[in-house]
Amino acid sequence: MKFQKKELEPAAFQMAPMIDIVFLLLTFFIITWQWSRNETELDVSVPTTAEGADPLRVQGEKIINVLADGSVIVDKTPLSQEQLFVLMKELASLYKNQPIRLRADAKTEYQHVINVISTCTKAGIWNISFATQRPQPPAP
Repeated sequence: MKFQKKELEPAAFQMAPMIDIVFLLLTFFIITWQWSRNETELDVSVPTTAEGADPLRVQGEKIINVLADGSVIVDKTPLSQEQLFVLMKELASLYKNQPIRLRADAKTEYQHVINVISTCTKAGIWNISFATQRPQPPAP
């Protein structure tokens, strides 16, 4: 029996699937970057400290903003204390150790911050951290 030896064509490198993956990754990172900046764009000037931890966000962390006048904003939506309680109760029932980042304006009265903390603890959320920023270096 005589076998014919066929030369195989060299395999071509497919660019289309790689380009699709690159664009998919690019889209994913742009969208997640926008979501991570969603709550930090509000006009809240958090207190400064030199000893604060790095502002790394925990996955699933919910940000509560307290403005200087005491109004509470979550996901760019103003909430009353009752609405905040309902939202926190729902989060506490869904996630056992729900992290909360409290961003209070530096000019906010202490009582407004205590009201938000009290509302969170009544709803069953204890994992609360506070947002701060590093002081600006003096101008030369």
